[in-house]
Amino acid sequence: MDELITGTLEKLFEGTVWAEGPVWIPESQTVRWSDIPNNRILEFNPATGATREYATAVEYTNGRTLDHDGDVVQCSHGRRRVERDDDGDVTPIVDSFGEYRLNSPNDVVVAADGTVWFTDPPYGILPGTVEGHEGEQEYGGCYVFRFDPATEELKPVVTDLVHPNGLAFSPDESLLYVSDTAGAAHGVPFRIAAYPVEEGACGAGTTFVELEEDRASDGFRVDVEGRIWTSAGASVRVYAPDGSLLAAVELPERVSNLCFGGPDGHDLYITATTSLYRLRTGTRDTVWTR
Repeated sequence: MDELITGTLEKLFEGTVWAEGPVWIPESQTVRWSDIPNNRILEFNPATGATREYATAVEYTNGRTLDHDGDVVQCSHGRRRVERDDDGDVTPIVDSFGEYRLNSPNDVVVAADGTVWFTDPPYGILPGTVEGHEGEQEYGGCYVFRFDPATEELKPVVTDLVHPNGLAFSPDESLLYVSDTAGAAHGVPFRIAAYPVEEGACGAGTTFVELEEDRASDGFRVDVEGRIWTSAGASVRVYAPDGSLLAAVELPERVSNLCFGGPDGHDLYITATTSLYRLRTGTRDTVWTR
């Protein structure tokens, strides 16, 4: 616990309806994240302590990451696509699977070879949604996809989860971790599954860890030692590569997602319902080793 968590929890900002999708932007030394129901993107500057609206009317963006050029790759519920934000110039990456529109891409990672992997649950198109626009599941499922920008090929890599949500690679990219947040209402547990990866495809998955009914793993990151740092209801949990629980930090509200950042990568930024938090750690994200 001491070597993993080296600081105390700090609240940095309050005022969102549902905070999601944090990413550290090295170029500006800021954290960018979404306030999905308010349809805006926020940015926190640790040097000044100030938060600003980076963009509004953004079509309900959710998870985001960086590509190898440092541009932000993000998921748009409203546009039902994965897109690239290059200093405010937002362009589509992929928005359809054959003749069918995607559901509402939720979270995304970019592999070492530049391919874009993302989850596609229905949360942005469900009846009564405040995170997108009501719509139909056109291809009849909720998949994890791999998109190759070089060939423009989009292929499903995981099709056996009900509502795939958070995802991340192991440090050597031999495993893809994906959470299922459908829960008991759909007859499945909250869990993180692990899939072996070989030549751009996933093998049969196994349950890495199963969580309690009120502890969905919405979003997570993997550190340089292969440990999984995940949201788990109103907490952040750290699991060893063998699935054993190493640490847990309780928060006063439900956690959605997190990312590593700061000048040395050791600051953990946490989005939790109305707020952005920071926690000093003894490790960093695998992205920092590329």
